[in-house]
This record gives sequence, structure tokens and C-alpha cells, in this order.
Amino acid sequence: MDARSKPIEHVEHGKKTAPPRSVNSDIEIARAARLKPIAAIASDDLGIDADFIEPYGRHKAKISLDYIRSLDSRTDGRLILITAITPTLAGEGKTTTTVGLGDGLRKLGKKTMICLREPSLGPCFGMKGGAAGGGYAQVGPMEDINLHFTGDMHAVGAANNLLAAMIDNHVFWGNKLDIDDRLVTWRRAVDMNDRSLRSIVPSIGEIGNGFPRQAGFEVTAASEVMAILCLADSPEDLQRRLGNIVIGPARDRKPVRASEIDAHGAMSVLLKDALMPNLVQTLENNPAFVHGGAFANIAHGCNTVMATKTALKLVDYVITEAGFGADLGAEKFFDIKCRKAGLNPELVVLVATVRALKMHGGVAKDTLGKENVKAVETGIANLHRHVENIRRFGLPLVVAVNRFSADTNAELALVKEACAEMGVEAVLANHWADGGEGAVELAETADKILRSKQADFKLLYPDDMPLWEKARAIARSIYGADDIVGDRMVCNRIDELQNTGFGHFPICMSKTQYSFSSDPNLKNAPEGFTLPIREVRLSAGAEFVVFVCGDIMTLPGLPRIPAANAIKFDEEGQIAGLF
Repeated sequence: MDARSKPIEHVEHGKKTAPPRSVNSDIEIARAARLKPIAAIASDDLGIDADFIEPYGRHKAKISLDYIRSLDSRTDGRLILITAITPTLAGEGKTTTTVGLGDGLRKLGKKTMICLREPSLGPCFGMKGGAAGGGYAQVGPMEDINLHFTGDMHAVGAANNLLAAMIDNHVFWGNKLDIDDRLVTWRRAVDMNDRSLRSIVPSIGEIGNGFPRQAGFEVTAASEVMAILCLADSPEDLQRRLGNIVIGPARDRKPVRASEIDAHGAMSVLLKDALMPNLVQTLENNPAFVHGGAFANIAHGCNTVMATKTALKLVDYVITEAGFGADLGAEKFFDIKCRKAGLNPELVVLVATVRALKMHGGVAKDTLGKENVKAVETGIANLHRHVENIRRFGLPLVVAVNRFSADTNAELALVKEACAEMGVEAVLANHWADGGEGAVELAETADKILRSKQADFKLLYPDDMPLWEKARAIARSIYGADDIVGDRMVCNRIDELQNTGFGHFPICMSKTQYSFSSDPNLKNAPEGFTLPIREVRLSAGAEFVVFVCGDIMTLPGLPRIPAANAIKFDEEGQIAGLF
């Protein structure tokens, strides 16, 4: 059932106790929880001595890089990926399921840890809200995580903008590298959805302000610096990748890198603390890393390699999440993160809701509360395609049906029957309402599959496949497209990258999360469409090539009524409206 109508309970040291008052919202549930001191989580659950953590208050801390290096000889645990069907406004609950499954496995006595991404302030104050889970399946401290947390997002923005300032400064003081300032590709970053900054002209005014040129911003979570932070596995690797950033061409068309203007060292120093994983806890006092915040529809959408690899050395089961639907998050997790980091996932949990399947079946959001078995049956096509896509990577999977109170027995039975026909187990999960207890059946199923089925993980395409063919493979195999298409400028840019040593990079598709296609209004499992490639961007430090599809923006705007309108201090001086 959905917990929105259920009185909540305190969670104290893993045990539920009677609440002092009835509360219903995510923020009230989070505030009612009794979190343990983070030093106790580190020592009691993970065996990390207090000397190796850097506390940020009582309930969050960073793990020392020296300690992480000491773990190299340990055997890795087993990696589980949480992904979902194509998202809708009805919601799927992927982060909530990640937390619930982690708590559920802990209830089975399994040494488990979850790894999530950090929220961006843009969506938090815009439309999506926070990213700390929901109901009883949350990580805390929720308010801190959804706001400034440990400052990682700001550090990424500062490093990004330092490079932008140093590029302009280099040009101002004589341009020794002969950078073609008309073609500088490096953009500034801001951790806010501010559409007015998408395209700007800086340096207007007196000559002492520099030389005017067209430029712009992107949201910090979509920046290459964020992608680099998420993919780096050491301080040395971080600095190397930052140095490899291509900022644009010289006038002789040769690429100019950040290392050539000596920016990468200072950028690395700004990111020194940000590279350390952030340790927090679930509301049931189980350990969690929340680290790195790459967008999934624009960037590669995964938490950091540092956090995932560290967790694998500390526990038996690691549960991590990839952003949005499996066509975006899971594909990038496999083909970018796992490829670059040498990770070997062993199980995928595919999250679905009856509500979302109804929307894919053509039902409007305001009528989702009514039973509609026919719409669920139609929407199953979306679930089916995601199941088949995951199987392309050679991995076993289980479908987690995140249950809502309006779901009927007939609708739920249809989902389970359809999954059985696909040869996949579907498990009803009530973690929103009941925390880990509501995910015990899902945890038992995941554990059973891990013990009985052998993963045969494989990538979708090889490194040496040409860039255009890699993108075509994703579009055809994962999205169901007939083909991809680009204009002459796009094709020339791809040829240029292919011929200048970047052809071995994987592809990072930047497209809408609401459809397999580039049209957000094309729901369910469309076929027979062509995917338009509007722009191609090189992320040489992150070591992938971004294909921008359709009208996707790398700096989203706020909706007509942003979430920020409802966020404030209440009469008691506590934060209200944050979700």
C-alpha cells in the first residue's frame, strides 16, 4: 500500500517506536526519525575507525582517501543495479526502492550498503523535488542531503568556473596558445535551473573586461567536471582527466586542453574533499554512500566510481541506482561506468508501478485512481522492452512493483502474469509504507537469484566500433528506433572526432527521459521512428562523446509553479515544503 494515508512511526536505532504525533509527508517522516551518530554507523556497521572519517556535523561524514587505498586487497562484494521503466508524472520510486531493498537485505542479515547520487538544487527547487527517497525508505539527514549537503556540488561548480575564468584570462593576456575564442566550447556551470543563462554574451563593456563572445551555462550536474568526479578512481586519475578536458580549438584547429593553460592542478585542489565519498544512513540506521550527482537524461547519471568501489570492499551486497529509465540510466551505467571502472553487476532490479503503466497505456494522470486493466495491459509493452534491453547485457533481473494504495488486485495480478510470461519474477514491494519490512520479499527474491543464476555481463558495443555505429546500436537495440540522423555539421563533427583519436570513447546519449524516442509525448514502446542527433559534444576528460538528441537542454528551466514556491520556514522555524 501507499504510505500517504498511514500514520508514521519513529525509527530509532533500527527499531520502530510509537511516534509522538501523526505525520504524513516525507520531510515529517525524515524529521521524526532518530538517526545514529555517523561515527557509530562507520564503526559499528562498516568497521571504519573514527580516525578515517571527516565528520560534517553529527549525521554525515566523508571517508578518508588513505583509508580507501588501504582496502585494495579486500575481495569485492556483489553489485546490484536498480533501474526503472520509462518515467512518467505518476512516479516510479527508483530511489525509494534502492533504499527499501537495502534495508530489506539488512533484515535478512546480509551485510549491505546502498550507493546513491547527490541531488541538484535545480530539480529540488524546480519540479522533480529532492532525491533522498520517500516515506520510510529514505536516507538522512534528508534536509541536508537535498540542500547544500557537504558542498560537493558547489566544489564542482567552482572548479568548472575556474577553468572558464582561466580560459578568458589566457585570451585576455595575449593568447599564447592562439585559442580561437569564437569557438571555445567550455561553458560555465550553475546548480540551479535558470533558463536565462543558457546563452549569454560575457565581457560586455570596457576593453578591460575582456573580449565579448557568445557563451552559456549548463546545470552543474550536467557538467563534464561532474562526470569526471563521478568516474575518477583516485586523486591522480582526477587530475589527469581534468587536464585532458578539451576547451576548444586553436586557430590551426588543434584541440586545446585544460592542462595547456595549467588549470587542472587548481581544479583538482578545489575537488580534493569532493572526491571523498559521503557517508550517511537510511532511516533504519543502515549505511549509505550519497556521492556524485550526474544527470541521467543529460549526462551519464551514475553515482561515483569511488563510492561504488569502496562500498564493494566494505560489504557483501552493494545496491546502486542509475538515473531515470533503463534506456538512459542502465545503458549508461553499463556502457560508460562499468566499462571505465571494470565493474561487474550481477543483478538488475527493474522498478515499475501500476500507475506508470497506466499512463503508458494512455490514461491521464487525474484518472489514475480508477481501475483500468486494459490500460495496464497496453502499458506492459514499455516494461517488456526494458526487460529485453537488460537481457541484452547478459544479466538476470527481477521486477519490483512499487505498490500504491489505489492499485487493484486485478491490475497487480496482470503485471505479475505478464512478467511470468516474460520469464521474470515480479514482486510487490511496500517499502514506502513499511520501510525494510515492506521489501523483505523483494530482498529474498534478489538473494535467491544471486545464489541461483550466474550473470554473464557484456557491453552493448566494443570500443573500436565507430562513434556513429555506437550511437546507432543504442538507438536501434535499446530505443527501438529505425535509425539515427544528423545534419552535415553533426556528421562532420563526428568524422572529426573519429579521425582525431576519440573514436574509441563510449557514447553518452542526451535525450528526454519520458520516451524511448526524442519526443517526450511518445509514450509506451514506440517503433518506426528516427532519432535526430542535434549536436555532438566531446567530453575528453570524462572519456565519452555526448550525442544531444532532439530538443533536450543542458540547463533546464523552472516550471510555471516551481517547488521553490512552497519551500519556507514554518512557525516553529523548521523547513517546510521540501520533498
